[in-house]
Amino acid sequence: MNSYKTILALGLAASTLVTGCANYDSRPSPSTSSYPASSSSSYASYGVIEEIDTVRENNGIAGSGIGAGAVIGGVVGGVLGNQVGSGKGKTAATVVGAAGGAIVGNEIQKRNNQNQGGDGYRLRVRLDRGGYVTVTQRELGDLRVGDQVRIENDTAYRY
Repeated sequence: MNSYKTILALGLAASTLVTGCANYDSRPSPSTSSYPASSSSSYASYGVIEEIDTVRENNGIAGSGIGAGAVIGGVVGGVLGNQVGSGKGKTAATVVGAAGGAIVGNEIQKRNNQNQGGDGYRLRVRLDRGGYVTVTQRELGDLRVGDQVRIENDTAYRY
């Protein structure tokens, strides 16, 4: 029975590590539009940039609070710690394992979120055919307010 618990605990730990290292992209879609988008990938719109804002993408939980990584790590650490010793030693190992797992899980989540985040730019463009479109993109390049741009594949290019 004890080997069954050990195998189960190792399986949970392995699945937690794989889940914690996964690259989930929870950022919003690259652009929003007040005009329906075309399904053609070569469709382009033309207009003039009216406004440029810097946006900060935040993929973590607000602040540096405890996230899912810490919770999952704590559970796995507690299960693994519970496999060690007996009596009060088993209780202490469970508590230490849960705390250690929570710390490791939280660090994995922080590193994963840092790899996804970053600054971007939100451009509000007045279209030549009427209406407006907002494009959010990672790089601004040499674009400035007043520039004439072509918008293709959710990216603005000067023309």
